[in-house]
Amino acid sequence: MHSLARRRYHRAAPVVLVLLLLGLITGIAAFVMSTTEARASEEVAADDVTEGQKLFAANCASCHGLDAQGQDGVAPSLVGVGAAAVDFQVGTGRMPMQASGPQAPAKAPQFAQEQINQLAAFVASLGAGPAIPTEEQVDPELGDAANGMALFRTNCAMCHGSVGGGGALTQGKFAPGLWETTPTHLYEAMLTGPQSMPVFNDANITPDEKRDIISFIAAQDDGSPGGLRLGAIGPVAEGLWGWLIGLGLIIAATVWIGARSS
Repeated sequence: MHSLARRRYHRAAPVVLVLLLLGLITGIAAFVMSTTEARASEEVAADDVTEGQKLFAANCASCHGLDAQGQDGVAPSLVGVGAAAVDFQVGTGRMPMQASGPQAPAKAPQFAQEQINQLAAFVASLGAGPAIPTEEQVDPELGDAANGMALFRTNCAMCHGSVGGGGALTQGKFAPGLWETTPTHLYEAMLTGPQSMPVFNDANITPDEKRDIISFIAAQDDGSPGGLRLGAIGPVAEGLWGWLIGLGLIIAATVWIGARSS
């Protein structure tokens, strides 16, 4: 009888039972915590949307309409533009516009980042669109500046200049300089195509390639390896200065030698 009991109840059974109970309690606690955190994040997101709607009604609806559907000849619809477009336009101060014109210039933002996030949450709730990139996606230290240079000069240099100094476009528009633009706003500009800029979605330029371009632009903070930037508009300026200074020195030397010989 005692041998039967020993076979049925191993002396390690209590330990195993305690471990199983601890695992079960831990699993239940983790599930409850995750559910609570999910509900809390949903409540925060809902609060952001609500506050963003209020900010939108007070500051944006006069042009874009209370439903953000836009008005013909006044402002475009914002349904489906995503949070990234709002973060770029409002975060760079381009929106709200101070006056109508060919292009909305960058200026100091009129909202705190928390308010910008709330506006972005509200617009994102209206329709699916590009999200604000993560810190890893825009970290220039993780990019390849050499590959970014090749990509930039293929896709961007015709408007922004060979190293991102900016340039003039038609009808009073311009491509802004990029050296003072944050990595996040650079990524969002490529993703959403503000104003005259084309959209470079992930099929055109992959997220890693976008980060490479950001790395190349960030490298321009070190200055020009040749010395003076000369306006940073590429070989045309360098050639012009070469002709003006080099040819000017040759003419001056010729005149000086001619005067000496006479």
